[in-house]
Amino acid sequence: MLSLLSKISMGCMCSRETIEVDGHTYSIRSRLGEGGFSFVDLAEERGTHRLLAAKRIVCHSSGDEQLARKEIEYMNKFTHKNLVPCEGHVMNPVRNHATAISEVLILMPYYEKGSIQDELEILRRQSDHYTETKVLFYLIGICEGLQALHTASPRPLAHRDVKPHNVMLKDDDTAVLMDFGSMGIARLEIKTTSEATAITDLAAERCSMPYRAPELFSVQTHASLDEKVDIWSLGCTLYAMCYYESPFDKVYQRGDSIALAVQAGNVQPPNDARYSADLLALMLSMLKVNPEERPAIDVVLRKAEYLLNLIENRV
Repeated sequence: MLSLLSKISMGCMCSRETIEVDGHTYSIRSRLGEGGFSFVDLAEERGTHRLLAAKRIVCHSSGDEQLARKEIEYMNKFTHKNLVPCEGHVMNPVRNHATAISEVLILMPYYEKGSIQDELEILRRQSDHYTETKVLFYLIGICEGLQALHTASPRPLAHRDVKPHNVMLKDDDTAVLMDFGSMGIARLEIKTTSEATAITDLAAERCSMPYRAPELFSVQTHASLDEKVDIWSLGCTLYAMCYYESPFDKVYQRGDSIALAVQAGNVQPPNDARYSADLLALMLSMLKVNPEERPAIDVVLRKAEYLLNLIENRV
C-alpha cells in the first residue's frame, strides 16, 4: 500500500484538520503517504500529544465499505508483535462528492523508523547493504507474523501483498506486517469462470505486481489457491532485502511482461559473496513457480532461525 507511515516531511497541512475517533480528537499534522485505495496522515491526539497513523479509505460503493470493514476485522483479530494493531476506527458519510459515499478512518501506531523499503532506499543511496544477520532478523519477524495468519482459526488467512513497503519497523527493529487490505481466506477452490476472473481482477488491483505470486496473474477455473502465495512474495521480499528490489522490478521498469517473467520463474541472484549459499538457497526455495514445491511458513521460519544461530555462534 504505502512505503511510509513515518516521514513527516512528505507533506504539510496548511490548516489543522481534526478528526474524531472513538470519542478522542486528533489533529492532522501531515500527509505520510498515499496508495491506490487510501492515504495515511500523521495524527496527534489532543491532550496526550500521542502520534498515530490515520489510514483514510475513500469508499465509492458498498463493496468498498465491506472491504474496509473486513480489513478492520482482520486487524482486530490478532494481538501479535509482528502484526499491526488497530487503535480505533470510524466510518463517516461523505457529502458533496461526485462518487465517494463514505470515508473509513483506521488508526494505527506511528512507526518513526518507517518501513524496510525506506531503509533499503537509504542503503542503496549510500551503496551499503544489510548484513546477513539483519536480513535474517527481519525475515524471522515477518515469518512469525505470517505464521499467525497461516495458522489462524477457524480458517487460515493469506496476506497477499507481502513486500518491503508493508513491513514497518519498531524502534527496536521488530518487523511489523501491515496493510491487510488484500488479506482473505487462504485456501480457495475456484469452481467457476466468474470466480476465477474476480480473483484475478482483485489480485491485479491489490497485489503488487513485482511481488505477486505466479498463480494470481491468471487464475484458472478448477484451480486451488492457498497461503503459498505469501511464500512467493516473502521470497521476493527476501531478495529485495539483499539486493534492494524484487527480482522482477527491472522487468517492470523495462516495460516487459512481468507476468511472463514471473511465470517463467527464472531468478538468478547476483554472483557475489555478500550472502551465504544457505540464505540464497532458502530464497530460491520460496520462488518455485509450482506452489506445492514452496516450503510452508513453519519450514522457512525454522531455517531462518537455524541460519541466524549459526552466525551468532560463530561470533
